[in-house]
Amino acid sequence: MNFINKYGKGILICLLIAIPSWIIGKMFPVIGGAVIAILAGMIIAMFWNDKKSSEAGIKWTSKVILQTAVVLLGFGMNLGVIFETGKQSLPIIVCTITISLVLAWVMKKVLKVPSNTSILVGVGSSICGGSAIAATAPVIDADEDEIAQSIAVIFFFNVLAAIFFPILGKELGLDTMHGDAFGIFAGTAINDTSSVTAAASTWDSMWNLGSATLNKAVTVKLTRTLAIIPITLGLSFIRAKKERQASNFSLKRAFPMFILYFILAAIFTTVCVNLGVDSSVFAPLKELSKFLIIMAMVAIGLNSNVIQLIKTGGKPIAVGATCWCGITIVSLVMQHVMRIW
Repeated sequence: MNFINKYGKGILICLLIAIPSWIIGKMFPVIGGAVIAILAGMIIAMFWNDKKSSEAGIKWTSKVILQTAVVLLGFGMNLGVIFETGKQSLPIIVCTITISLVLAWVMKKVLKVPSNTSILVGVGSSICGGSAIAATAPVIDADEDEIAQSIAVIFFFNVLAAIFFPILGKELGLDTMHGDAFGIFAGTAINDTSSVTAAASTWDSMWNLGSATLNKAVTVKLTRTLAIIPITLGLSFIRAKKERQASNFSLKRAFPMFILYFILAAIFTTVCVNLGVDSSVFAPLKELSKFLIIMAMVAIGLNSNVIQLIKTGGKPIAVGATCWCGITIVSLVMQHVMRIW
């Protein structure tokens, strides 16, 4: 009862805003429900002056619900399939993630961008957009403004990629007889699943390839998503060591437990599928994960300072642009070196 009294109102408000955001996101998948949710929350926050009775529930949603959503992402991963079909793209994935993180760090130094913002833009660009930001934010204690800004930057380049990458692929002469080349390109260079899907489907339609490109791109994208594990663990250890002297470092305190549950969920799914359970059984959990991310984004939007975001928005966009260009170039160069195209 105490939980309901303390958190109930804020959680309910986030839920009520999340439902239409989720529905609208289904109608416009390139934009996605998470972006719509965070924008809705930010707009409402501009006119909602007294949030005291709801503040605790909103903060709880932005933290606990967000971590729960990340755990449920694990149920969308069959590790066996990912490892088997992702071998070809693994060197490209490693290189694109590395270049994005390095460029984010360089731009942080050059432009004096806040550390958390540059980290979130870097991992969001290189791994899997909003999901990577959702997983990383609790580990580095990012605040609502930093998360909102990073999501906005990622969304902007998602839309550009979905529109222009099929055109770029055609101009570069990527193989139009099979979907592998563009599928790997989309899967490694576009950060969010919705935009990966949109670009790959467009390529399939352009060259009558059925769903060959889409299947390849989604598999590569899922392989990239696994990078959430080492990246978040590495960041948690680095942060813990900075905050405490090395002699007092505690693995237990530094380890983000929700990432462990994410790993266990992926292992559980893999074992079940290998034992004959249909993967569609886990589809509701994957859908619930997406909805909970949207709900958490509502909470983040409600706690964001729109004016401050506008004032400081230029530098994060510059970081995102640099990471995006770096990832795109490295993905294409690596494919050329590996003779994929």
